Amino acid sequence: MAIKHFLSTYAQERTIWLDGRPHPPEEAPHTWMGFSTGEWQGTTLKVYTTHLKQGWHRRNGVPMSARATMTEYFFRRGNVLTQMTITEDPVYLTEPLVKTTNLQLNANANPNQYQAWLFCQADDEVPGRDPAWVPHFLPGKNPYLTEFAEKYHLPVEPTRGGAATAYPEYSKTMKTPARTAGK
Repeated sequence: MAIKHFLSTYAQERTIWLDGRPHPPEEAPHTWMGFSTGEWQGTTLKVYTTHLKQGWHRRNGVPMSARATMTEYFFRRGNVLTQMTITEDPVYLTEPLVKTTNLQLNANANPNQYQAWLFCQADDEVPGRDPAWVPHFLPGKNPYLTEFAEKYHLPVEPTRGGAATAYPEYSKTMKTPARTAGK
């Protein structure tokens, strides 16, 4: 038995297996949806996902390695479905990343008409640039790593992020603010 989960973004279909099957071996192929198994805990669906392709937690944010795993909890209260996601990644995260999303039931939706009003059109993100080009700097070559810290006269270390910098206690460990050359 399984739940099929359709995501309109890129028309992705995800299968959440509920039959107790094991996850594949580590060397098995990784996909954008990964391999998910689920179990009901009362009225809450707990889902564990492995075999995710390397990507990002958000398109403009923290990268995610192919070693990341995700535990999700889906629970409904009235017409609101909450999804809580806990992602663990030994490569890019120093502690689990916890996010929640609330979805409200649309009682007026008809089958096979999901977002029928929405018309999507492909567009160049940067006009005139090869669409296969990915903006990047090689390791150690990014000239802008200290730009934010210098502009706002902050220490560089906390502007680089990490779990510890999210807690109030971190401010007591901060060093002298960065100074722009010539100031």
